[in-house]
Amino acid sequence: MTFSTHKWHLRYQQQARWTKSIRNYLYDRIRIQRVKHVLDVGCGTGVLLDELSKLCSCPPYGVDIDHNSISLAHLSAPRSILTLGNALRLPYGARSFDIAFCHFLLLWVKSPLQVLEEMVRVVQPGGYVLALAEPDYGGRVDFPIDLAQIGRWQTDSLKDQGANPFIGRELRSLFSSVGLMNIEVGVLGGQWGKIQTREDINLEWEVISSDLYHKNEFIQSIEELKSKYLTSHMDNLSIIYVPTFYAIGEVKG
Repeated sequence: MTFSTHKWHLRYQQQARWTKSIRNYLYDRIRIQRVKHVLDVGCGTGVLLDELSKLCSCPPYGVDIDHNSISLAHLSAPRSILTLGNALRLPYGARSFDIAFCHFLLLWVKSPLQVLEEMVRVVQPGGYVLALAEPDYGGRVDFPIDLAQIGRWQTDSLKDQGANPFIGRELRSLFSSVGLMNIEVGVLGGQWGKIQTREDINLEWEVISSDLYHKNEFIQSIEELKSKYLTSHMDNLSIIYVPTFYAIGEVKG
């Protein structure tokens, strides 16, 4: 099972809703309204670029390795300046930006340290590098308990796909290793006061299914698990919590 670019766009919008509170906090801290040159590394379909284009005085920049995502970003964030490129070797000169950030990216890249080194390289002294959201599945909580196997399988599947499902706990070390100063690391809170929409619940299940499609033990029990998963969520009985870290650091002068 694979996701279409449009389906990924819906997923990125969902993730952006989850992390909005921490973005508001960090945007306020760096005075985003005054920033002139900001770069979204791994911008995907442009969900955060569209938000930034309404906050910044100048068009934001975005780079992504996927051609289809960049094509959709041209439509979803038309004020942005977009480039097809690799985060491991950013196609920009040194000190080109005031801010460089990423969102659910470092867990997927071969060398998160190299990506951060590149982000530091393209940010001017006194500017900021931010990782807005990186999960840590080592602290995942699933309830009801008979759905906990989904979390274990999904963690294993992420490893099989080449991702690092424990990247969140490494952020402080990574930011220190690339020489950033005044580092702050924290964890996004989890709030379950609002009942999820059916669309959000179905989309989350599609992501889980996409992650686990190749596991035989999952396929054999997929319908039973799907029924339990959807029912518990629609009845507002479930909790899924994956600790999701953020980090911000200042580039040395």
